[in-house]
Amino acid sequence: ETRRVHASFNQVVAATGRLSSSDPNLQNIPIRTEEGREIRSAFLPEEGWQLLCADYSQIELRVLAHFTADEALCRAFAADQDIHALVASQVHKVPLEDVTSAMRRQAKAVNFGIVYGQSPWGLARTLGIEKSEAAAFIEAYFEQYPGVEEFLAKTLVEARANGYVTTILGRRRAIQGVRSVVTRQRNLPERTAINTVIQGSAADLIKQAMLSLHERIHAEKLSTRMLLQIHDELVFEVPPEELNGVADLVVRLMSDVLPLAVPLKVDVAVGSNWFDVRPWSTDLPQS
Repeated sequence: ETRRVHASFNQVVAATGRLSSSDPNLQNIPIRTEEGREIRSAFLPEEGWQLLCADYSQIELRVLAHFTADEALCRAFAADQDIHALVASQVHKVPLEDVTSAMRRQAKAVNFGIVYGQSPWGLARTLGIEKSEAAAFIEAYFEQYPGVEEFLAKTLVEARANGYVTTILGRRRAIQGVRSVVTRQRNLPERTAINTVIQGSAADLIKQAMLSLHERIHAEKLSTRMLLQIHDELVFEVPPEELNGVADLVVRLMSDVLPLAVPLKVDVAVGSNWFDVRPWSTDLPQS
């Protein structure tokens, strides 16, 4: 009837609070393969309109910085630094300009792996390095960012005492099986506890942003439509005359959705189909 693909979004399937999608799963349309790119190029906005994709940059690491209040981490995000390059610089003790792509790749794996309890063995396997080197990398990371380790330990102690963990907006998830002795090598309940706080809070943020944007789009009687949520990203279809204003509105409302200890950064891309989107700056006039 509508000549469109209609998916279902499920509020209570993912235990962290993330939305999931089904029939079809539009959150899982590939982009890294040639076939995936061809599939994405088939998703079109209304004729003459543009697709606008707004993506939270490193939202889970920013949530981590907020909860940990780690001075070095918060300072890096406040200065809008490349957090992966910075961690590589600090852990390897080299100037930022001397960080290689291999060093940055290692730091990225550490940033996303350590907080969820990745072991030296797991990190070594991920990066293809010796276990002793991975262990040294983890040790250097926690020395550089002591607030992260303190927060992770505190989260597990509270989870064991309370029997649940809580997201930034107060959603609870029951957790059983947290051990009395906190270690860096965590079991499944311990990883689940930390993942729920970080990923669940990120889910809270984007849902709150969706509500704010929905209200503003209707209040201002805009033709723009919110089409899709892909965890940390929102996709809209926008008529050309609304593009600049909507891009600015989306960035402002997503960035200011909740007061955090670090700024939220939103990357915007615009294009005539879902694959062919290009970075869009709200600071400069667009041709």
